[in-house]
Amino acid sequence: MNILIVEDETALAEAVEHILRKAGHNTDRVSDGQSALDYIRLGAYDLILLDIMLPKLDGLSVLRQIRSEGVQTPVLMLTARTTVPDKVAGLNAGADDYLTKPFDPEELLARVGAMTRRKGAMVLNELSFQDLALDLNTVTLRCGQRDVQLSPKEFALARLMLSEPSMTYSKDLLISRAWGLDSEATDNNVEAYISFLRKKLRYLGSRVTIKNLQRIGYRLEVTP
Repeated sequence: MNILIVEDETALAEAVEHILRKAGHNTDRVSDGQSALDYIRLGAYDLILLDIMLPKLDGLSVLRQIRSEGVQTPVLMLTARTTVPDKVAGLNAGADDYLTKPFDPEELLARVGAMTRRKGAMVLNELSFQDLALDLNTVTLRCGQRDVQLSPKEFALARLMLSEPSMTYSKDLLISRAWGLDSEATDNNVEAYISFLRKKLRYLGSRVTIKNLQRIGYRLEVTP
């Protein structure tokens, strides 16, 4: 899964990121509320771990804002606040669950698993769009009776774009999600792997194409 961690305590954020990555998840990490909004609006996340006490914009305000914008991504609140009114405030703002700090790693993973199962993310083995299907277990892309194996980077790009096929993806976003925030990958890397994906789409005979929007990014389109 793709998980966004929003936590301003660096040591805790790094620990949570380590736990989730060890469990096989992909993660992005930010430390303030405004950055959280920016990432949520640009990214396609399966789950958001959101602290309440944040710089620039508190977690409850972030939560209310994304819910008002129609973002339905599951949100697990991480906070040191333990009173019932605080928990009720979080749930009323749109949180799906609440985990009080400090917490055990096993409890964190259990909560993550329970939340995503409720939303159907954990039982999803395939992403599909039009005549395309991406098998998340075998890392293969299929169209009709044809299928093709994807490389790790091709898979990361295809998974992201098929998870929200109506979105336009900037090169910066694709780099952060497929290569990582600390990567030295450049626009040329993105262009090369988009080219590889296009060739595989043509091989499959799919009606889905990857359109390049000059200076904006890439978007999936369907040919007549």
